[in-house]
Amino acid sequence: MAYIDDPETQKANLSFIKASMREPLLTRDHEFDLARQWREKGNERALHELVRAYTRLVVATAARFRNYGLPMGDLVQEGNVGLMQAASRFEPDREVRFSTYAAWWIRSAMQDYILRNWSIVRTGTTAAQKSLFFNLRRLRARIENANAGSGLTREGREWIATELQVDVTEVESMEMRLAATDQSLNAPVADGSDDDWQDFLADQRPSPEEVVIGMRDSRTRTAWLADALGELSPRERTIIQERRLREEGATLEELGRELGVSKERVRQLEHRALLKLRQSMLKRVEGYEDLLVEA
Repeated sequence: MAYIDDPETQKANLSFIKASMREPLLTRDHEFDLARQWREKGNERALHELVRAYTRLVVATAARFRNYGLPMGDLVQEGNVGLMQAASRFEPDREVRFSTYAAWWIRSAMQDYILRNWSIVRTGTTAAQKSLFFNLRRLRARIENANAGSGLTREGREWIATELQVDVTEVESMEMRLAATDQSLNAPVADGSDDDWQDFLADQRPSPEEVVIGMRDSRTRTAWLADALGELSPRERTIIQERRLREEGATLEELGRELGVSKERVRQLEHRALLKLRQSMLKRVEGYEDLLVEA
């Protein structure tokens, strides 16, 4: 459904469109001359003349995307950004008309804007999804017109997948996505109901009781570990602290240099210290599960 602007916005948009259409068309030679003046000399007046001449291209492209439910003025503004990007990158020596080059930048800017704002749920995160988002309606209309409005069949989805070189599952997913609309969680579940949709969302967070138990268990395990570390020799304790109790543990070679031993000796000491810790911790619990932290 197309977005309908308020009267003042419609008036401003119409004024911009009329001004764009009044801009004179550029000849090929004059267009290239303006582009060279901007590119080689930084002539901003030449840039402005070049850009103004093609704002009509922005308006025409925006009109193609007006049925995505977004303000026409916003589409035009995004297209103008794309037009400016095209002007900053245009190379006249390639002998390509600026309109041909700018059309891609304008369309890309508008498509990115639509994908960001069409829904609060991100759509078109892959090339396949983006292609489907902007082409599915058109291809589906061709099929439905040919079949007298019978809807999209399995064969129709397969044909679209072949046309766009995507998986059939991608077509099915995008078809469902385009058929749905964003709904507010604060909306009532039914007319006259006092219950909102958000009232039926399950809270997946731990209960207060589970939080308290988790904190107590964490303190207990910390005390057990501190006692077990106290039973190690100073060198073993250093190795465990540097290797196992830091976010980025030291390497065997680094500890070997610090302790004045080989890295193989550090590995042996680490292995022995871990065995000691395991035995010490198991003396304090009934089973391994008492040492595990619940996710």
